[in-house]
Amino acid sequence: MPASVERGKWGAWDEVADLLPHTYAVAVQRAGGVAVMLPPDPYGVENPDAFLDGADALLLAGGGDIEPATYGAERHMETKGTYRLRDDFELALARRAMERDIPMLGICRGMQLLNVAAGGDLVQHLPEVLGHDEHRTTPGTFADHEVRLRPDSLAARAVGTNRSAVKSHHHQGPGRLGAGVEPTGWGDEDANVEAIEMPARSFALGVLWHPEEDEASRVIGALVAEARERMKAVAR
Repeated sequence: MPASVERGKWGAWDEVADLLPHTYAVAVQRAGGVAVMLPPDPYGVENPDAFLDGADALLLAGGGDIEPATYGAERHMETKGTYRLRDDFELALARRAMERDIPMLGICRGMQLLNVAAGGDLVQHLPEVLGHDEHRTTPGTFADHEVRLRPDSLAARAVGTNRSAVKSHHHQGPGRLGAGVEPTGWGDEDANVEAIEMPARSFALGVLWHPEEDEASRVIGALVAEARERMKAVAR
């Protein structure tokens, strides 16, 4: 799991830290996996295999906005919190994982990055398109809404149903979809694209919501299960 770089406070300390919400690691561990956090690394931008060789799957987590220059766009005034090294590191990992067909799950920002890695772009401020901000109603809290999923999709199999209540906190989303990327989930109220996948890959899924915040969610468990099957296949 590539990490974010943020300023954090604990005890008497106020330092820049490599971090992810603990709920990601807990969700991976709950499913029987081992969570490994990867700080952004310039070496990995040019040598992603050095990081992927020891991984059975790649989870791209949430976080700040992606630098618009990575998908050839000008910065919108609402695009904030970008960190180019993290973007470049994760894009290198995602593109190489696609080439190697390593199981991959993108969550929120990670779903957006998956689309950018495939050559797509982003809507930088969804409220201008949707006419509401119900996917990020209050800073620091998750908004609850429902998504509908294509019945035959990887998204539906991972979730375990064709319709589900989810927790969201985002203001951006996929615009033009990248090569080989298909939309397979939509907001129940506004038809915003909420899930994407790459059918040509064994497991390449992006969800715009936060399954790590829902103990009942099966999405991260589906990634771990796919990684386990991949390990068994390699061992044969």
